[in-house]
Amino acid sequence: MNTATPRVALVTGASRGIGAAIAQRLAADGHAVIVNYAGNALEAEAVVRRIEAAGGQALAVQADVADAAAVAKLFDAAVAAFGGIDVLVNNAGIMMLGSIGDSDDALFDRQIAVNLKGSFNTMREASRRLRDGGRIVNFSTSVVGTKMENYGVYAATKAAVETLTAIHSKELRGRGITVNAVAPGPTATDLFLNGKSDELVQRLAKMNPLERLGTPEDIAAVVAFLVGPDGGWINGQVLRANGGMV
Repeated sequence: MNTATPRVALVTGASRGIGAAIAQRLAADGHAVIVNYAGNALEAEAVVRRIEAAGGQALAVQADVADAAAVAKLFDAAVAAFGGIDVLVNNAGIMMLGSIGDSDDALFDRQIAVNLKGSFNTMREASRRLRDGGRIVNFSTSVVGTKMENYGVYAATKAAVETLTAIHSKELRGRGITVNAVAPGPTATDLFLNGKSDELVQRLAKMNPLERLGTPEDIAAVVAFLVGPDGGWINGQVLRANGGMV
């Protein structure tokens, strides 16, 4: 890779957790990185500082992915900063749990807005703005496979993202752009661990035969493979990164 003209990666929801790990991994692999965040500027700037301290290039840009106009400005900022965009990682998402019968309109509408419309907004913009030979990595969840109670609306948004992924990969025919999705299982982020008892965490960890939770770095490594030179023949697929849970 020519480090003078690095490939440019835009990672949504990159201020913490899996998104931050992805941003740092892609920067370490030689990408200039747009660290998108919705609300926490301090955490996003901290990710940028860590990347720069390691010798990489990064810029924090605020945008709510549910807002199409904000997404367009996010892409504008990436182009203005680094000259173009080669990689989109659709990591931004929220998870609100509840049975279908008990889920209110707010729970449904917010997850649709962020998880589904947010992914659609960035994919649509990437169709117009990504350079040929680029990569798009969307985020699903292994709950699409496990179909656990109380995850209905959340899993539905992610199942829709999986369908968009497959169709988008075909619509970008002829441009050398791959479109895939990563579907993590339980992953040890602060957001995941918050409010869970040690007993519950251990039970979730043992749902897969490797008997541990995933780490943000585990998921970042999968994304790095898909956007790197060795992942170029993978297209239109969902890669479940869950230690064999499902």
